[in-house]
Amino acid sequence: MKFLPEADDEERAALLAGARDLLGGGARAGVLRKLPPLERVKWHLAAEGRAGELVGVVRFERENPAAFHVRGLRRARIELPCLDTGSLPEEVTRLRAGELPVRAKLTGMTWEDGKLVVRGYAYLVNVPAATRSRVPRLAWLRRRGSKRRVPLGLRTVRDPRATADSKQALHCYDWSGFEIAVDPAKFRTGGGWSPGEWVLTVAVPGPGGAHRGGVLKTQIGTSGHSQVRFPEDGVRLVAGFDEDRLRFTVDRVPAEVTGHARADDDLELAVRVRDAVWAASGPVRLRVVRAGSDEPVDYELVDREPSDRSAEKADDGWRHCAARVPVPELYVAATETEKTADFHASFLFDDGSTRRATVGADFAAGCHLLPGGREIAVTTDGPGLLKLHDRMRQPVLDRLEWTDEGELLLEGAYSGPAENTDLILRHGERFEERALPLTFADGRFTARVRPEETESYGERLPLRKGRWYFSFRARGARSHKTDAPVKIRADLVDRLPLEHTGTHRTYTLERRFFDRVFLASGPVLTDGERGAYRQRLLREDFTAECKTRPLRDAVFYNSFGGKQFSDSPRAVYEELMRRGLDVEHLWSVSDQQVALPPGARPVEWHSAEWYEALARSRYVVTNVGIGDWFERREGQRVVQTWHGTPLKKIGADLLGTPKANRAYIASLPHRSRQWDFLVSPNAFTTPIMRNAFCCETEILESGYPRNDIFHAPDRDKTAARVRETLGIPSGRKVVLYAPTWRDDQRYGGQRFKLDLHVDLAAAERALGADHVFLFRKHPKVLDSIPGAGQGFVWDVSAYPDIAELYLIADVLITDYSSAFFDFAHSGRPMLFFTYDLEHYRDTLRGFYFDFAARAPGPLVKTSEELVRALRELDTVRAEYGDRYAEFVRDFCEPADGLATRRVVDRMLEVDR
Repeated sequence: MKFLPEADDEERAALLAGARDLLGGGARAGVLRKLPPLERVKWHLAAEGRAGELVGVVRFERENPAAFHVRGLRRARIELPCLDTGSLPEEVTRLRAGELPVRAKLTGMTWEDGKLVVRGYAYLVNVPAATRSRVPRLAWLRRRGSKRRVPLGLRTVRDPRATADSKQALHCYDWSGFEIAVDPAKFRTGGGWSPGEWVLTVAVPGPGGAHRGGVLKTQIGTSGHSQVRFPEDGVRLVAGFDEDRLRFTVDRVPAEVTGHARADDDLELAVRVRDAVWAASGPVRLRVVRAGSDEPVDYELVDREPSDRSAEKADDGWRHCAARVPVPELYVAATETEKTADFHASFLFDDGSTRRATVGADFAAGCHLLPGGREIAVTTDGPGLLKLHDRMRQPVLDRLEWTDEGELLLEGAYSGPAENTDLILRHGERFEERALPLTFADGRFTARVRPEETESYGERLPLRKGRWYFSFRARGARSHKTDAPVKIRADLVDRLPLEHTGTHRTYTLERRFFDRVFLASGPVLTDGERGAYRQRLLREDFTAECKTRPLRDAVFYNSFGGKQFSDSPRAVYEELMRRGLDVEHLWSVSDQQVALPPGARPVEWHSAEWYEALARSRYVVTNVGIGDWFERREGQRVVQTWHGTPLKKIGADLLGTPKANRAYIASLPHRSRQWDFLVSPNAFTTPIMRNAFCCETEILESGYPRNDIFHAPDRDKTAARVRETLGIPSGRKVVLYAPTWRDDQRYGGQRFKLDLHVDLAAAERALGADHVFLFRKHPKVLDSIPGAGQGFVWDVSAYPDIAELYLIADVLITDYSSAFFDFAHSGRPMLFFTYDLEHYRDTLRGFYFDFAARAPGPLVKTSEELVRALRELDTVRAEYGDRYAEFVRDFCEPADGLATRRVVDRMLEVDR
């Protein structure tokens, strides 16, 4: 069904016949009833043999996954623009109540003027909210176990995040935003505070009436954490979550922890118990149990000495006590960096009942030092539970602010090692890292972060979009596993989020896991550019409008989706600058992560400006596909330089394998028709490109412009500049390791794991005295590299152009990456670390030629063999000299340093 539009007549007939057999007779209604709406429509059409209409529905679904139009006031039904849905039975098109769900999400939750302001959005899926509807939405609180409802005022606001978060391109939900101010007084019953739970419900008008739903939390950030307030002494109001749904709990506490102190070898916890509770149930005990254990330890509560409670009223209705917990019973770690040990505390009443120990309104978190670099942390969490931890000493923030200059100032307490310690910012998804200096004095630290100006190979770039977590790391540590996470003091969490508006994005100091601090670097795209819906409007409407305006004398460059200033587009740019062509130079830049020379102007990837540049630039130079929606206009010249000599099968050559995407392959003829010509690096690649890309345009066998760097007269000068930029010590030999990714080693989607089989520590022992090891991850691979930055292993994954790294490399280690075709232009030795050759070749990918027989260097299987080969490069040169020369003849011609000139000459020719 997925590839029905690309199927031949025989395949379509087989599908329709199978559908008739499956859904024939009286079984059809029962089977269809279990399917989602679009699936019902598709399989009904298939069973009816309506192939043409079915193809239209499948195409529509590709563009709009799970999205469709809804019609009807009383009875909602699905409607599709590609089909007369009136020709379908009602049981197929009618939408049941559960098929119009309310999607309500919390986006903010802050206390303002004594009220909890709940912000979020709520809409009916597939029912647009593009305008401010006059039909009111409603919100109310309902107490569990009761039918009582308390209505709440709901204010409708515009929130484009709803549309962007919906991840669909058909509907606009901008006006589904809401604000609800919850007054704690709403929870009083009978003039007092009665314990209980209250659930927040919102109702959204739609077909068939109002549809109700709960408000779900945001998984990360302040709005994803419970919050506690004390509307009256001894009464807690908790805004929390039950199965991710927002709820409120009124809790009239019988006992609570009010403070803590170190008393010799004991941890003394100050506790107060209501006099009425103590009188009714007798003595109360504190029960402590280590998480994961079933062996609790009970501690008696004893009256505190008057001197210890001088600030407390003797007749305030509470009995003031203390529990002494021997510190050795909480100190369970064997090493300084051992995982945190958590302890749960409960109150045990005389009648045998228990309740988790909570903290009072004036409770202040703190730490008590232990030998061996550990500490006992006495803290709390979102619901206000008492938390005890045996953990490595951690930095705790107590001052955080943005300066007028856009600098984030962080200060706090830290009793751990201060010497040779850095602040590490680690990206939460890509695991990229930045190291920043710290200053220490009197058990305190200070850090300053300028997110708009982080250093990257001599350039200043803003922090990449996403969450950057703060940690302390000892210099010399080989990985992040012994980092000390930076926390915020528990009583200060309400200061977050803390925002700063930068030049093109917002930076927000936020938290996760209650008190773990991170800095969120926001998106560069505006509200009018983010999300599938806005991108569709830019592709279809905005682009069409731009095409009515004249072409600009501009060259629009795209290298690897805006990720680099590199590759053949860079070579074309530099040649055009050398010639002095009077044009604008516009360069695609993704997330502001590319530093450009003065002659090029950045254009943010998929912004409105990007679509305009693509529609109006006279010349477009790209090394990747743009999209099957793109159509060049009259007078526009599009140069497709591509980016590698293929060893692995690509495009249409994957047909018949599990890797084949038949929809993409079917689009290849249209895609190739948008190019004026396609650049081929050599005679071997030309016929492969013709077939794999279903190419219907000219293929210029010019060689890759990116490889002219190997033949440039100033290549030695360039190499010296690169070594200086990287800081490589004089006299060190350079090993460059550039492996490809593994299709079966992934986190999901196009996010791949680092499949590391090199023993870097052993390599350093053998080579560290006179070598450096440059590790270049594939852009799709995440994970940090163990030991990088300690003198031997260098992570150069973010270096702008790998071609410049080739110039300084004395040897290349790779596997199945096309890097070795380019590096062969250098004439320097190559080693192939092919520990999984059979699996990769026979299961993951197919090859165009016998790689093992033609590789211009040895294929090694183990890390030990690899290190040995690096020590014996003269032997490698001698043994593989003839094969290397043959490889260069077959895959590196033309190799005269004139490829860029040939491409630019062809690009600037008068219309064909």
